[in-house]
Amino acid sequence: MTSPEKRILLTGASGYVGGRLLPRLENRGCPVRCLARRPEFIADRLGSESEVIGGDVLLEETLPLAFEGVHTAYYLVHSMGTLSREGFEAQDRLGAENFARAARAAGVRRIVYLGALGDESAGLSPHLRSRHEVGEVLRESGIPVIEFRASVVIGSGSLSFEMLRALVERLPVMVTPRWVSVTAQPIAIDDLLSYLECALDLEAEESRVYEIGGAERVSYGELMRRYARCRGLRRVMVPVPVLTPGLSSLWLGLVTPLYARVGRALIESICHETVVCDDRARRDFTVEPMGVQDALVSALANEDREFAETRWSDAISAGGTDPGMFGSYGGVRRGRRLADSRQCELPVSPAEAFAPIRRIGGRTGWYAYDWLWRVRGFLDLLFAGVGIRRGRRDPERLRVGDTVDWWRVEEYEPDRLLRLRAEMKLPGRAWLEFEVTPTERGSTIRQTAVFDPTGLLGLVYWYGIYPLHAAVFHGMLAGIARSGTPARRAREAAD
Repeated sequence: MTSPEKRILLTGASGYVGGRLLPRLENRGCPVRCLARRPEFIADRLGSESEVIGGDVLLEETLPLAFEGVHTAYYLVHSMGTLSREGFEAQDRLGAENFARAARAAGVRRIVYLGALGDESAGLSPHLRSRHEVGEVLRESGIPVIEFRASVVIGSGSLSFEMLRALVERLPVMVTPRWVSVTAQPIAIDDLLSYLECALDLEAEESRVYEIGGAERVSYGELMRRYARCRGLRRVMVPVPVLTPGLSSLWLGLVTPLYARVGRALIESICHETVVCDDRARRDFTVEPMGVQDALVSALANEDREFAETRWSDAISAGGTDPGMFGSYGGVRRGRRLADSRQCELPVSPAEAFAPIRRIGGRTGWYAYDWLWRVRGFLDLLFAGVGIRRGRRDPERLRVGDTVDWWRVEEYEPDRLLRLRAEMKLPGRAWLEFEVTPTERGSTIRQTAVFDPTGLLGLVYWYGIYPLHAAVFHGMLAGIARSGTPARRAREAAD
């Protein structure tokens, strides 16, 4: 499937699975065309050989152009969150019918579809029933369809993973309904993507349905306990059998990112066992799925990597200006992290703007509220932490690995970037980053404090002392800016 003639059409490229599948397809050398309702949302993610076309599977007249010259089409869309009066089942059916007709008219050779596990003989929830119906509609086109049916997907950013994380992180004591004892066969996002990618190489002239899952079958309760262990959390579960799917969805809406409408559909599906009963996928593909623990560790590590590789100044912008003392209270949430990001512009070169930053800590101090830093350092010592007494190796020069009071230099680029990782006692992990970028008028300093809270205690810590943090962060940036101005440097030189 590396021939230029075998163009791939990818739907759902702006979604969770499609967005991660796109670079894999591009790395194979496949020419990829994405179908998106808002092409501008994904245009900057595409490689040089890929393209995006505006269209909507619910509007059949927008599809013919997208299918021109397509060999394989990926169908990775669903309507579970729709506000349509007809409901998501009708929307899913219409989208699949339109897609199938357009694919058949264009002579598409294969459709790859991601559905959901569930035993039809045991009865299915509306969501699972709709996922199976979409596969049937696509097969009725006469085009060979490779349908993968998966259970819970474990990966940073997936709907099920975000629900799991929110429940475990926020609730030291969890009131658990009956569905937490239902068995599932979670699959890691990397393994799921491998199956979807391998479908391009499968030699099959007829439609096939593959049930895919990870190496283990576990209950949702056990999945929560495994996540808690990965995060170093202790959690108590109190079974309450009277919680209905409706009440459970409202409960999820209070403590997780899900809103009640999606929560209800998801809970109704979770109430059904989703395990692999047919092992044909293990015979036909070379994928060796990982177990639950490895999938969780991989998801958390991948999230750390993605966050580190993202420029915080882009991901959590404060709107282009210093947000003042408090900004949005508590900062901006991204994944499980909380961040306070501020910036200012100075009429000086990047080297001049960065000079106060490279001197930070030690005898220079933190440019504002140094007495608060000393109090926090004393409290850290009381809890057997490192305190603020370590100072720094050199008052002018830094290198990766240096200590700066209770911080350690994690990344350093002279005149551009300093990232510090906290080593004080905290209910979570913390970083402080300074980034200097050149502008037409001089330089911009972006200061970002990031906190990865551990459980409810971590959230209470961050929001409880945020007024102090806001004052310190605001004052620190202002102090750095004053120290970087020509007038201040002239006074220091005269002294």
